[in-house]
Amino acid sequence: MRAPPSLLDTLYRTHARRVQATLIRLLGDFELAEEAMQDAFVAAAQQWPAKGSPDNPQAWLIRTGYHCGIDQIRRRSTARRRAHLLLPIEETSEFDDVAIADDSLRLLFTCCHPSLSIEARLALTLREMCGLTTEQVARALLMKPSTVAQRIVRAKRKIRDAHIPYAVPAPDTLPERLPDVLQIIYLVFNEGYSSSNGAAVVDISLTREAIRLGEELAALLPQGEVFGLLALMLLTNARRDARQDKQGGLVTLEAQNRHLWHQKEIHTGMEWLEQALALTPVGFYTLQASIAAVHAQAHDPGQTDWARIVRLYDALCRHYPSPVLTLNRAVAVAMHDSPATGLSLLNELSHHPQLSRYYLLYAAQADLLRRQGNNDAARDAYQKALTLTSQDPEKRFLLSKLAEL
Repeated sequence: MRAPPSLLDTLYRTHARRVQATLIRLLGDFELAEEAMQDAFVAAAQQWPAKGSPDNPQAWLIRTGYHCGIDQIRRRSTARRRAHLLLPIEETSEFDDVAIADDSLRLLFTCCHPSLSIEARLALTLREMCGLTTEQVARALLMKPSTVAQRIVRAKRKIRDAHIPYAVPAPDTLPERLPDVLQIIYLVFNEGYSSSNGAAVVDISLTREAIRLGEELAALLPQGEVFGLLALMLLTNARRDARQDKQGGLVTLEAQNRHLWHQKEIHTGMEWLEQALALTPVGFYTLQASIAAVHAQAHDPGQTDWARIVRLYDALCRHYPSPVLTLNRAVAVAMHDSPATGLSLLNELSHHPQLSRYYLLYAAQADLLRRQGNNDAARDAYQKALTLTSQDPEKRFLLSKLAEL
């Protein structure tokens, strides 16, 4: 059977990160594994149209990538020095789904090793586990691409030179490693749910990967914040099909068709949230999941309990202060109280260095100005937001709002 033209694209989107994670383990080097993975996909593009796709495409890509990596090492003068890093592959054990899934978890903990700075951990994981470009990582972290590139290079060098193990840590060291790992999974999910580039709002492969990693972590370390993060991701991801219209435009939460929300995911998310709330202290992800639960329980926008959402944001801002949370709280206050009250809070944030070029700040201002009937000022704010986003659906949404005005 011949491989359909879209097969390689689909495989790359859904499996490239797992293939690379396993190749890092087998070849012992980030850069070599990435090159080998690319070589494997090139080989597939050349061979599969004529010979047909293999029964297990992911295993074929790993096996081919491994041999491409070996060939590269043999051509280099460092072959003898690197030989001890290579692992022999066993056909029956290296390519099954469990082994490949374990490699993703190993890669996650390697990227989150405490000897790396938190900034390096975040950048490395988004680059290596999610396959984002350096520019996309920079946008996700609100940093310059050159800074991100330097941190990624230094992190890889430290992993290599310090012989940081490619493994899930021992149980007694897991708790201290947890906060950074949770933060990174959350960033992976956010990049998938609100892609920083391209024509689609949601990258389902990234959101699924983040949820899968969360489930793996919950089995490994059943703690309240792990449950809270899983609840947050599921309750949020349940809205994915309602976030774009048929023309590809962004649809705000208020305007979404709630019949398109996935009730099974909402139910599962609520179950995880109940488990999280039963364990104290209640942390960042559990509070965020509680906000998502308020939205999930409202059958229409008018039923949203904005007073509870404001109280939850109060708790978040008190314990985990950040400009983005403060922005979200201002919008919630506006929905609960009045646009004028919300605008007053947003104006206080307009000079914050992390938000001055954040398009959502100006989009929120524009929306509240529109609700006030101040169309001229709303138009200016929408124009400002439009200059600060590169995502096609967001641009279409902002242009549609400008057209309405």
